[in-house]
Amino acid sequence: MNVPRVNTGTAWASPRRFQALAIALAVTVLALFPLVSDNAYYQNMAIMAFLLAVMASGWNIISGYTGYISLGQSAFLGIGAYTTALLSIHLGWSPLLAAPVGGLTSAAAALLLGLVGRRTRGIAFVIVSFAFLEFAALLVSNWSSVTKGNHGLALPLPSWDRDLLNIPFYYALLVLLVLTVWASWAIRRSTFGIGLLAIRDDESKADGLGVRTDRYKMLAFAASALPIGIAGGVYGYYISFLEPAAMFDIVIAMQILLAAHLGGVGTLWGPVLGAFLLEPLNQFTNQTLSGPDAGSWRMIMYGTLLAVIVLFLPRGIITESRAWLSRRRGTAPAARAGVRLADVPATLPAPSLPRPVGELPPGEPLLRVTGLGKAFGGVKAVDDCSFTVREGSVTGLIGPNGSGKTTVFNLLDGGLGADSGAIELAGRRIDRLPRWRRAHSGLARTFQATRVFPRLTALENLAVPSRSYSTRGLRAGVFTGEEAERAQEWLEFVGMGAYSHHLAGELSYGQQKLIELAQALVLEPRLLLLDEPAAGINPALVERITDIVRKLNAAGTTVVIVEHNMPLVLSLCDHIHVLAQGRVIASGPPHQIERDPAVLDAYLGDNQAAMAGTTGANL
Repeated sequence: MNVPRVNTGTAWASPRRFQALAIALAVTVLALFPLVSDNAYYQNMAIMAFLLAVMASGWNIISGYTGYISLGQSAFLGIGAYTTALLSIHLGWSPLLAAPVGGLTSAAAALLLGLVGRRTRGIAFVIVSFAFLEFAALLVSNWSSVTKGNHGLALPLPSWDRDLLNIPFYYALLVLLVLTVWASWAIRRSTFGIGLLAIRDDESKADGLGVRTDRYKMLAFAASALPIGIAGGVYGYYISFLEPAAMFDIVIAMQILLAAHLGGVGTLWGPVLGAFLLEPLNQFTNQTLSGPDAGSWRMIMYGTLLAVIVLFLPRGIITESRAWLSRRRGTAPAARAGVRLADVPATLPAPSLPRPVGELPPGEPLLRVTGLGKAFGGVKAVDDCSFTVREGSVTGLIGPNGSGKTTVFNLLDGGLGADSGAIELAGRRIDRLPRWRRAHSGLARTFQATRVFPRLTALENLAVPSRSYSTRGLRAGVFTGEEAERAQEWLEFVGMGAYSHHLAGELSYGQQKLIELAQALVLEPRLLLLDEPAAGINPALVERITDIVRKLNAAGTTVVIVEHNMPLVLSLCDHIHVLAQGRVIASGPPHQIERDPAVLDAYLGDNQAAMAGTTGANL
């Protein structure tokens, strides 16, 4: 009998284990360095590298994970430093013990920034963050009765033995760096972190999946500022003298951006690697550039370096290196993007869905739309639109191009606000609810142009939807537990289980359709809105999606479909509403709708009703 040989060295040679050993070795070397060398110059360089790595890792939480590029993170360094200094001077606290309070003060300031900037994005948020930095500098400069203004603020000198030199500062910042990286890792693997990454890829879509994006962003602001504020307190004690121009410096903000981009924005170790590579350059510029124009020359150098990184290392050293290794090994995305539908088992497992919460009175529809209206300028996309959807049905919403079907869906899920009318789901008005609360109320949808989170894996895409909001629940892990198992079940149900760990952006359009459908099903909706599910895919996949819809409906899910594939609509739907110019012009069962003169006229124009017998099935 042939016994397969087991490669016992595979586990030790795995990339993850090699990475863990390399990290452990690096931390050990850094921890032992002050004990084997008393070189003050290199100790100072290491301290400044730790400081920059902490700031870049904090910046990475709001800008790398969440996608909000901030030019104001250096403000938190100054806030933490001044808070620590004032507590030390006026209350006699040890600056190293007061530094965490400086971190909390910075986090509170970040929450205020979040309140102001939560409705801005892109270049607007960059401007807001830079304005915050300038405002903080002006506040400290002019509040001279407390901060001594531009005269500067002196901290007490260290009280420990002079033989220790900078060792306490060294270990304080090294420990803070380890804790910051660990916190960044924990956030990345948590429900909170997955929500931040979804906001980065498509904030509007995340909102529609029940992610309370406003709270997520504000918490991300605070989480990014906390370690920077603590580092500011330690740094302020290290230099022993604070002045607004140095502590609230745009050059520091540029160094943070450079470090993160050099190593890899959005990666765990990219900001750390970038900081350790950039700090020697900082030391060089500090030693060689002096005089009144030194700051301008530094900005020119850093700006040039940033341009070089954007042009030649747009994703940073770590991400670009991984991509290069994938190409060398033949495992690049192009080599695995897609799977033949025939390779997926045709027999799908039946889903187990919870029973609807709250019974409707007899005859009461699950969805009631009354007088819905939406205008864009002088164009009425939806005009006095009214219809109902019976619970347990598959209802079609059809009409010619421009009739307002997708706009109605956008009004139902909260992507657009209605100008008039009312929407009731299970007897409760939802038209005044924010988008995330509509998802929590039992409504989910897919889009005509598929919208997945391309930089997340298929499984992570299904970890984004949230059926409720709880600040405590944000700490939960997304890769283990009941929620992860449930997400995997939904992937298996739509036939994408084998691709759970592939990036969604690397998969084919049809596969993304299935992932988006599974994503909506994770919400376990009472009402599922499908916007042209058969558009742009092959007939075999259309058949699969049709089978999925039938099984979902049999399990108790009410479905509303917008679709131009009329044979699919006529064979799948129990009831059909026809829209034209934003109004419902006909409603009824399929056999009635396909021969309705008003429907034929809307699709084919005047004088075509006589063609009903031959063209009805091809509407």
